Amino acid sequence: MNDIGIFGAKILSMDKNFSIINDGAIIIDKGKIVEIGDSEKLRINFPVLKSIEAKGKLVMPGLINTHTHSAMTIFRGFADDIALKSWLHEFVFPSEAKYINAETVKLGTTLAIAEMLLSGTTTYNDMYFYVQEAAEVTEKFGMRAVLSEGIIDYPTPSAASPEIGIIHTEELLQNWKNNTLINIAISAHSPYSCSKNLLQKVKSFADKHAIKLHIHLAETQWEVVEIQKLHKLTPTEYLESIGILDSNVIAAHSVHLTEHDIDLYAKYGLGVAHNPECNMKLASGVAPIPKLLAKGVKVGIGTDGVASNNNLDIFQDLRTAAFVHKLVNSNPSLANAKEMVKMATIGGAQVLGLEHEIGSLEKGKKADLLIVDLFKPHLMPIYDIYSHIVFSMTGNDVETSIINGKIVMENRFIKGLDFANLSSQVQEIANKIIKDSSPDRYNF
Repeated sequence: MNDIGIFGAKILSMDKNFSIINDGAIIIDKGKIVEIGDSEKLRINFPVLKSIEAKGKLVMPGLINTHTHSAMTIFRGFADDIALKSWLHEFVFPSEAKYINAETVKLGTTLAIAEMLLSGTTTYNDMYFYVQEAAEVTEKFGMRAVLSEGIIDYPTPSAASPEIGIIHTEELLQNWKNNTLINIAISAHSPYSCSKNLLQKVKSFADKHAIKLHIHLAETQWEVVEIQKLHKLTPTEYLESIGILDSNVIAAHSVHLTEHDIDLYAKYGLGVAHNPECNMKLASGVAPIPKLLAKGVKVGIGTDGVASNNNLDIFQDLRTAAFVHKLVNSNPSLANAKEMVKMATIGGAQVLGLEHEIGSLEKGKKADLLIVDLFKPHLMPIYDIYSHIVFSMTGNDVETSIINGKIVMENRFIKGLDFANLSSQVQEIANKIIKDSSPDRYNF
């Protein structure tokens, strides 16, 4: 007997041929896809312990969030309508120093996971603090993640120095070695907040342990000006000059890139985490995603943290990304729907270096997938399923999420989550922040 069989669905595989199977079935056992194909044949040949009837529903790969700061859900709406430099240095960094601890990270990460699971994300890539606690919560709810300790040139809530942050990363690698859900990476916050020596230490560590290096890069015009003042180079050129650019780098944002920068991304095989809604909200700019894709650069979609978005719904970021690239390039054929769906699935897996395990529905891959109810007014009629996903769907349309072959969210219910208690605890933290700051700033 196999663990799970899903029958009668429209299956969007996102394999190399972009195969779509009508009246299809997927057989899952021991965390992997055992078979995928015609529903009638698989129903006869593959007995299952749990059968899911999915007629009139879409089965697709789980969405991949390639850049976020999950525990920052406790700061949702805390510092809106502010430019990035002020947002970081006057609001976020001081508040993190005061309110971020092991307990708030557990609560914030739990809230983020609930939001992500309910909106179709099955894997997320995170840069933050108290990563051990975040990993424990992530594993508890059956989520897949790539997690990294936020390393920067000054003390953080979880590390008194960047050297301690690197030690924490060593401990994380040992603690989560061979875990089926948790992958550990290392991060350097940005070229402007990390010294040359620190950047090179982090890169050396990533190379030694064959892990990803997660960094904010070329996010704002201010960053470009600062790096050019110091080094007479763009941020991308500066990282190349000190030996950081490589195929193990995940470059979040990548907004302000010259043609030469784009060539460097392609040359070194960087992965890009595109965060369109955050970049628009903070007025950081629009990343040259069509140019990057044309050069063969790996691109995934990200939400960033909810303090700068303010949600974790990848469907919304896909729609926003498609619209903004059409608009700024005066070309409605750019950022087409199929390309956008690829960005949120197999493209995101490629950015994270997990494309051989997740990102598409194929025999032998890990069973990370969504079941979406298509029988809704805003999803009728259907001409093109890719168009529906990008331009019509929202996270609320996701009915069931399966990760690593286990049902973690079914019929909009997350196993093991006491949302009433969670929301009460998170609001208590927010009330304290309001009381400690300027209450007149908030319409509470």
